[in-house]
Amino acid sequence: MPLLKRKPFSLLEPPSDLQPRELVFQIRFTKEIFRDYQEYLKRINLYRQRIWTCKVTGKSNFTYEEALVSEQRASEKVQQFPEEFIVPTLRTIQYSMLPLSDLVRKIKAELQESLVEGAKLQGKKDGCVHSCKIIKVFDEEAGKGRYEVAWLDNDDKISGTAVVGEEDFVRKKLPFGREVLKSYIRESTYRSLPWVIHNNLASKYGIPTDTPEELKGKISFLNGCVIKNKKRKTSKEPQEGNAGKHKKSKIQTENGLLRDNDLENGRWVHLVKTLHASLAFFTIHAEYIIVYKLTISIVIAENTGDESIKYPIDDQLVEPGADDPIFTDRPTPSRDFTIQMDSVGDLLLVWDFCSSFSRLLYLWPFSFEDFEKAICHKDSNLTLVVETHASLLRLLMNDEGLYYIVIQRKKRKPKITLITWTEYLCDFLEMIDISELSTHIPTIKRGHYGLLEPPIKLRILKELVDQAIATDLVRAKIDERLEERQTLAASKRGEALEEGKKKREAKERLKAVSEANGIVLEQNSGTVEEVSCVAGSNGAGLENGHVAELSSEQKDVSQNGESGHKNSGLREKTKKLLEDLEKSKDERKDFLEKEMEKRVIRTNSLGKDRDYNRYWFFRRDGRVFVESSDSKQWGYYCCKEELDALMGSLNPKGERERALKKQLDKYYSRISKELQKRSKDIARRTAIEDAILRRSTRVRAPPKDNPSLAFLQYSNKWKVLMG
Repeated sequence: MPLLKRKPFSLLEPPSDLQPRELVFQIRFTKEIFRDYQEYLKRINLYRQRIWTCKVTGKSNFTYEEALVSEQRASEKVQQFPEEFIVPTLRTIQYSMLPLSDLVRKIKAELQESLVEGAKLQGKKDGCVHSCKIIKVFDEEAGKGRYEVAWLDNDDKISGTAVVGEEDFVRKKLPFGREVLKSYIRESTYRSLPWVIHNNLASKYGIPTDTPEELKGKISFLNGCVIKNKKRKTSKEPQEGNAGKHKKSKIQTENGLLRDNDLENGRWVHLVKTLHASLAFFTIHAEYIIVYKLTISIVIAENTGDESIKYPIDDQLVEPGADDPIFTDRPTPSRDFTIQMDSVGDLLLVWDFCSSFSRLLYLWPFSFEDFEKAICHKDSNLTLVVETHASLLRLLMNDEGLYYIVIQRKKRKPKITLITWTEYLCDFLEMIDISELSTHIPTIKRGHYGLLEPPIKLRILKELVDQAIATDLVRAKIDERLEERQTLAASKRGEALEEGKKKREAKERLKAVSEANGIVLEQNSGTVEEVSCVAGSNGAGLENGHVAELSSEQKDVSQNGESGHKNSGLREKTKKLLEDLEKSKDERKDFLEKEMEKRVIRTNSLGKDRDYNRYWFFRRDGRVFVESSDSKQWGYYCCKEELDALMGSLNPKGERERALKKQLDKYYSRISKELQKRSKDIARRTAIEDAILRRSTRVRAPPKDNPSLAFLQYSNKWKVLMG
């Protein structure tokens, strides 16, 4: 199982009193079961962080699922470890005190030098090289090993045997690399320094488990497993006069950190920093250090430089750096929602679905603010609310699914009216049979739908949306939009390829013309590049006369010598051509992007910040919404200044904020335009409301003219299409 901060992580046990039909939340890759959604969300967010380590390979910076995949692949490679090398490898591993890298080097050197039974390699026979397999290893004679080998044919069948010397073998590389060997060592041991293999492997391959003499007294056993006795280290307190003079340092090896805070004068620090990177094992004595040829890396604690860090990394690990730009303070999002905070997510879900599939629902689009006010209103027959329910219920009936069967059994008429819509809604609630919602059926039947709390209204609408998404009509619409988006994307790619092709062809033609007139090319070298770029936008224009016109101009220049005047005219024509073709290219690109945006399938978040807050932008609402990591808090930014401050606060050294900033940069112009448009609309509505308040009571406008009450005058203009 993956490690959390290099330590084992235990999975949760399933609830003992779990009922067969109980609704629960389950994590796909761990099979953990949760009753509480917030606990499930907390655990899944933990698994998504890049803080996990693959137990087999030792590699870190994984999510939990990525670490699982890494362990699976590494285990598959470990299982392919050659059988003939297992015993000598395990013998070398058992009770070794070497660091992992040194242990790997030692094992590879031993296996390369010594030949074991079962090994397949190449041997010399009758002056030729043949494949062979070692059957038996004899005792060394006169310092040279003797081996009985079986000669193998092309089908790996034995064609004969012979006794050969070590000099008759042709050496070749081992059939595995360093990483596989490291993974095998980790997989076959349960502790390091000393390395101790699992008891089942020791008994299977006959590896001695007796403690070596040099380790007796240093290790002990607990429940049959080796543990290492840790002796308490004594440290001397630094003298007051020298306090602050010594640089605290830590020396990092592959198996941990060794610290020395009490060395005087810091002489060894300068010595070790001058050594090459191929040093590792060391012994500290008084004021100096004896260094042996292994591998270490020195890290000075006071050194805050991050040259060794490869960005981006997990946002929580990013530390302020001296070369960082000045980040702006992140603005506090507005939270002035009319509805309860924990219901904002459901409100956005229902509104976004109704807006995205409005034509399929025959439902005239409405703003998010109007929808929010309508849900909180106490009127039981508010047009906006009634039409929203009726459109969703009508879609379920047209799909001819389970709800259609229920309506047929009750002999309901296919037409939903302002008077009968609650009957159809109650039939739906009885069909889904959710206890939390079924208790409100009597209230709805008595005509008091408006008295329901907004969270209950949204829960009903959310269930309607969930049922609508599963219908064949919606799925067919999604498939249709997918095909249209793919067609538009293919057109966009094709135009880009054609543009590049025409650009290259035009560049070659203009280069040939310029070479024929060296004076023009020398005096106006930028013209060729400009026209070449223009050709990429619309090569047909150059192909149908523009190139010929430019060529004639250049010929006139070379014949008459009037290079200054002609070059000026050539630049003007080139500039005009460049502007026209760039404009047509941008217009075509904008057209394709707008057409793809019209065929929306679902709204994806822009990204997350370092605290896992999600950011959303919806096409029909000029705000950037902010969702907390636990989905309990919502806010929004509604002006361009707040958007700029948000982007200025993002640190690109973090993975999440880097991706979020990239998305905001991509859609910056579009979001800014919507934010500015919204600001103007708010200012206009405020001016109208102020004008209404300033009027006298005698000439005051009726309430319907107030912009804040516009949701009361909603009319479904597409309802007639159902006739």
